[in-house]
Amino acid sequence: QVQLVESGGGLVQPGGSLRLSCAASGSIFVRYGMGWYRQAPGKQRELVARITGGGSTNYADSVKGRFTISRDNAKNTIYLQMNSLQPEDTAVYYCNAAALPTYWGQGTQVTVSS
Repeated sequence: QVQLVESGGGLVQPGGSLRLSCAASGSIFVRYGMGWYRQAPGKQRELVARITGGGSTNYADSVKGRFTISRDNAKNTIYLQMNSLQPEDTAVYYCNAAALPTYWGQGTQVTVSS
């Protein structure tokens, strides 16, 4: 059974940090490339960060220098370290597999507010 399970979201004050996790199972293997996306209320889902099979990473301009994507192939899990969080980072965060782009997990809510 294919699964992507996101976790680690929560409520944080501006300037704070969170670390999101995405555990993959079934036929999804994070070593083939994964991405983190987010969707804020009333907005379209957008790419936040991506890591390729070769380990290259790229980021949305809005999060460059603040967010870091990484993965643990042995745990079949990817992470998103988010620092210097701002209210505009508030969204539901999802992970997605390059090999199965139509499948989405349930997401994890990140709320940045004082």
